[in-house]
Amino acid sequence: MEAIIASEHEIRASLAQYLGRLWRYGIVLSRQRDVADDLVQATCVRALERASQFMSGTRLDRWLFSIMHSIWLNEIRSRRIRMGNGFVDADVTLSFDGEHETETHVMANQVLRQVNELPEAQRTAVFLAYVEGLSYREVAEVLDVPIGTVMSRLATARARLAEHADPDVKAKQMKGGK
Repeated sequence: MEAIIASEHEIRASLAQYLGRLWRYGIVLSRQRDVADDLVQATCVRALERASQFMSGTRLDRWLFSIMHSIWLNEIRSRRIRMGNGFVDADVTLSFDGEHETETHVMANQVLRQVNELPEAQRTAVFLAYVEGLSYREVAEVLDVPIGTVMSRLATARARLAEHADPDVKAKQMKGGK
């Protein structure tokens, strides 16, 4: 459990440990490295500007994800960005230490591509729940949606990913079986 952060100074001191996680979330939202960099910077600035709004007992990572999500939604509204621009290729996103590509690398590439093909709402829920390990309730709070919406998005995303993993899943669903 994360310690309670009480002051702007403590928030400033703790921000560095979350930069990688924020950047990954920025990539999930925007699919563009430069936009992810801008989102991380804007999130840090806003967190410092609004440090007085941080609630004692709240996890700093959840608060930062909420700030980034809000900034992203504002960015979408203001620029009317079309979804899918700036796709980040899974080969570029995954980095390895120079060893030959392994079966794990190939499978990870396939999963990343499939997750990137999900609609933004599902992709974001998948990232927060399965990569960042937030509970469904925490994901709902970050995204400012009901918990049932999160559960629905995750179930739909899992079903879509399962179709790609096993072509027989789609055939079974078409016949009415599960």
